[in-house]
Amino acid sequence: MRSDPNGSGKTGPGPVAKATEPGPVASGGSDQAADLARARRQLLTGGSETSPGARNSAGHGRRLDAAALRHALVDLHEFWLTTKGAELGIKPDSGFALVAVGGLGRRELLPYSDLDLLLLHDDMDPTVVSQVADQLWYPLWDAHIKLDHSVRTIPQALQVADTDITAALGMLEARHIVGDVELTNLLISGVRRQWRTDIRNRFDGLIEQTRSRWERSGEIAHRAEPDLKSGRGGLRDVQLLNALSIAQLTDGMPGLGPESPGGGLALAHRRLLDVRTELHRVAGRSRDQLRAQDADEIGAALRIGDRFDLARMLSDAARTISYSVEVGVRTAGHALPRRGLARLRRPPVRRPLDEGVVEHAGEVVLARDARPAKDPGLVLRVASASATTGMPMSASTLNRLADNAPELREPWPKEALNDLLVMLGSGSRAVAAIEALDRTGLWGRLLPEWGAVRDLPPRDAVHTWTVDRHLVETAAYASGFTTRVARPDLLMLGALLHDIGKGRGGDHSVVGAELATQIGKRLGLWPSDVALLTAIVRHHLLLPHTATRRDLDDPETVEKVVEALGGDGVLLELLHALAEADSLATGPGVWGDWKSSLIGELVRRCRMVMAGEVLPAPDPLDPEHVALAASGGVHVALVPADSPHTYVVTVIAPDQRGLLSKAAGVLALHSLRVHSASLGSAEGSAVNSFVVSPRFGAPPQAGLLRQELIRALAGELNLLEMLTAKEEEARESQRVAAVEERGEAAVPVQYAQAPPRVIWFDTASPGEVILELRAEDRLGLLSRLADAFDTCGADVRWARVTTLGSSVIDSFCLDLGGGDTRASREQVESAILGVVPLTKPKKQEGSGGE
Repeated sequence: MRSDPNGSGKTGPGPVAKATEPGPVASGGSDQAADLARARRQLLTGGSETSPGARNSAGHGRRLDAAALRHALVDLHEFWLTTKGAELGIKPDSGFALVAVGGLGRRELLPYSDLDLLLLHDDMDPTVVSQVADQLWYPLWDAHIKLDHSVRTIPQALQVADTDITAALGMLEARHIVGDVELTNLLISGVRRQWRTDIRNRFDGLIEQTRSRWERSGEIAHRAEPDLKSGRGGLRDVQLLNALSIAQLTDGMPGLGPESPGGGLALAHRRLLDVRTELHRVAGRSRDQLRAQDADEIGAALRIGDRFDLARMLSDAARTISYSVEVGVRTAGHALPRRGLARLRRPPVRRPLDEGVVEHAGEVVLARDARPAKDPGLVLRVASASATTGMPMSASTLNRLADNAPELREPWPKEALNDLLVMLGSGSRAVAAIEALDRTGLWGRLLPEWGAVRDLPPRDAVHTWTVDRHLVETAAYASGFTTRVARPDLLMLGALLHDIGKGRGGDHSVVGAELATQIGKRLGLWPSDVALLTAIVRHHLLLPHTATRRDLDDPETVEKVVEALGGDGVLLELLHALAEADSLATGPGVWGDWKSSLIGELVRRCRMVMAGEVLPAPDPLDPEHVALAASGGVHVALVPADSPHTYVVTVIAPDQRGLLSKAAGVLALHSLRVHSASLGSAEGSAVNSFVVSPRFGAPPQAGLLRQELIRALAGELNLLEMLTAKEEEARESQRVAAVEERGEAAVPVQYAQAPPRVIWFDTASPGEVILELRAEDRLGLLSRLADAFDTCGADVRWARVTTLGSSVIDSFCLDLGGGDTRASREQVESAILGVVPLTKPKKQEGSGGE
């Protein structure tokens, strides 16, 4: 008997053939197998000569499309195998069963796929088994039909499946062909029962094997010559989902429905199968990697278009599958049965993250009282919470939002725009959040213009990503440059939209500028900001093209750039940061010292021609607030602002050291997020106005805030310690969730994307300076900054605080008194840099770490 005792199934004719001669039956079978091979060739060439079993499927003289070809090949081989099996006595109650696995088992037989066959027997006599196996396999070998086979009893097959994950995955797809169906049913039920029972012990190995495959084969969506079978988002991943479904850990198509871009997982799977079918037909042999030179022919055969159309379709299909696998693996991990002490762990708690958004079991989900149908901004709050925490959005949450969430009204509420900016400001964590929104159809609702660039392949090899992914990657890089610019919000929006005009014909910068105007108005930007966003998109190539293609020593070169930008220094600053982010997101080697130095020199020369920067100035005080200040005492007012869920808190109290720190600390402690603040003084009292929004729920009463402020001023509350404890509690909650649900030892520190930047301005008043801080926000940052100023003996005369997404641009007018020296400024700067979020340390060369 020629069977592989180790279960590999990779055997061929050998010495055993001499011991058992096939005889006349084998000879007749060889002729029949030659007919099978000839019929296969006729199916591939569209000829009229086919075997009887395939005639109905194949037709006469016409070229079958990919799906019909697969069905015809399955019918053809099943007809031959059932006929041959009956001829050899493989019948019901014979003690033998022929079982198909692989492509034939899945009814997905490709033109040059191996035949994966398993001959089961009920512990029959070895001589009989050997004779049946030889008479079955030899004709196929003689006809040069590739065969992957094994001969097993049911206990032997179950033992192989128990020790070899790859073999187990194959047997999970087994299908009866001919013979004793009870044997096949025993095998299939046994393998599946064994798989379900032992999945907890095999899950980690299965996922490790999958990730190793992804590392070897890369992502289909972003590969010039993708591996359709083993690449991430490929056919093996669909089989992985099926295996997890059989283990009853997830359903077969998690997280996606027919309304998602591309039509969902089933269509994505079919499209990959069609491309691989045509790849076999074009190559004339089994092949998994799509070569660039074959793409046009395959695109034409599938009536898709040219190679770019084919690449776009493949990207869509692969990203749909990849997202489905991500959801399926995560769902399966949560569903794994617990053993031992793990059963005694408390159920995961629901920790509030934002209004209507909570963390549960390591995922971002909707709160129990959330009403998606009546809350258009909920989609962006969920996404921003996911991006900032690094936790994925639950598939059920995304499906519920896709089914119920209405479109945002135009212009967007300020909170919705802020949540979008928070998400973009989270850097690389935004990529997964946007991908999840896009695959479930929610991103297209927010930005309908995205459809033209979704999965759009690049036109030159230097680009790593599809156009839509390139835009997201550019925004992720731009989040690291937000402290370089005065308008981090417009930098991130410009990064997200700079190539939005591609895929529509014409100059994409001109088309994109028109779309940016349309989008900016929808987002609710001020008209001046819409104009600036439009200019960013229109001129995003101006600096790199001029710096690398023009003579910078020619004054006319600089004058033309300044003229094109209207002498706007803020626009120049934004384009400089965007040029670097765009290059870094394009591909390896696009940004380097040469390009950086050229653009930097061009920007320096343009700045020399443009006017200088305008100093920050205080906001005027409301006369009513001045009157209250004159009356003395502590006053706290809380009134609704001009948009829902937003309030203005005004604190008026006798000016004293520590007042600002304690007022801001009380707001933070009550989960009031400060969007902007104007801080001043009049009649010996501080007049501080804060625009805030509750992180969840309703805001506290003004009387409670006043009472807490009085207690803090009296020294009864240590606000900074309480804020630190609140931050630690949130981190600990994430750590516990990661340990219990994902098996991670710790949660990585959420480093700031951009390093903080401190800018000093001199004023006409002696001892008075203006400090501008550009940094990322954190809980109670304003309170911590004010405390740092107090510690250094710097008196805050006035301040303007602005939060743009996750970035803050805070301007403080400081009275350093007689201590306005270089040393005192360094002391103040060191103190405030000690309370802003940490930046990720740079990787040491050769360290191999992140």
